[in-house]
Formats: sequence, C-alpha cells, structure tokens
Amino acid sequence: MNTLTRRISAAMFFLAAAAGAARAADWTEPLEIRYDMKRCVSYRARLNGDFLVIQATHEPGWHTIAMDNTRRATEKLAGKQSLGVDTPTDFKLSKGLEVVGPWYQSPPKDLSKPELQWFTWGFDGQALFVAKVKRSGAGPAEIAISGQACTDTICKKIDTELSLPLTGATTGAGAVDLKTLIQVR
Repeated sequence: MNTLTRRISAAMFFLAAAAGAARAADWTEPLEIRYDMKRCVSYRARLNGDFLVIQATHEPGWHTIAMDNTRRATEKLAGKQSLGVDTPTDFKLSKGLEVVGPWYQSPPKDLSKPELQWFTWGFDGQALFVAKVKRSGAGPAEIAISGQACTDTICKKIDTELSLPLTGATTGAGAVDLKTLIQVR
C-alpha cells in the first residue's frame, strides 16, 4: 500500500468513525434511575425532525408503567374498587419545547393481576415515547420524567429531569415510524 492510499484509507476511517459518533451523539446521555445502587431503567432523548423521541431501557426484572395506565385501569375496573393504581409514566416539557400533538408509546404489556383486582400495563426491555413538538425557546429543553419503576416486589418512584440541547440541526433521519407505536389514550 503506497503512502497516498494509506492516507486516503485513514481519512475514510476517520470520517466513518466521526459519522458514527455524530449519530450516537444525537441521543442525550442516558439518565439512570437507581434503586440500592443498581440501575432500574435509563432514559435518553433526541429530536427527530418535528418529533421528540424518548427511549426507556429497563434492566432485567424491572418495568415502568404505561402513560395511559390510569385510564386503562379505570375502564377495566368498571366502577369496582381496587387496592390502587400504579403511577403512570409522564413527561412534561419546558424551556424550549412544547408538545403540539398526541403522545405515542410502545404497545404496553398487560401486567394485571385480575384475581386481586389490580390492573396495570407497562414496559420492560426497551420502550419508545414520541410526540410532535415545536420549539418555544432557545433551550436546552427540560423533560420532567415522573412515574415508577417496579419489580415483582418493590417499586421506585421516578421524579427527575433530562436536559436536551436544542443547538444545531435536529436528526433528519426520516419520519418517525408511528406504525410501531400506539397513541396514548
């Protein structure tokens, strides 16, 4: 390999690495929720065109609750009493972004225990939450996250904020595929 070919190869490698890093940098750093020093779930966010995309990644054995859990549980109970309803996941935007359309979420799993009249829906593994947004300031945008992360025996309250820089171009990787998600009821 001659010197020119080596320089071109090195330059192409550098450009490919930089492009990969830029794609990974589209996401915020993961915000970890911990219980007894162990990670339960982490959240990260990015803009994709006009859409805010929030990804939750759950550790094995942990789950969080659907955004529309209260409505789903109320419908399922049909006026009957329950021991309680799990706290749904909620996102509030401020300082640079505002929601201008409905929220969408990954299809939640039915985690209900009908024998206890306990109805709940949630997520494990990875889950996505998406909403159309508009800029309302220079940012960085603040995303308040509330809800709970649970195992079969314990729950951890979630009440935190994730910061999303609004400088530079948003990811233009194409439209968000809402067909894989369901609209929050």
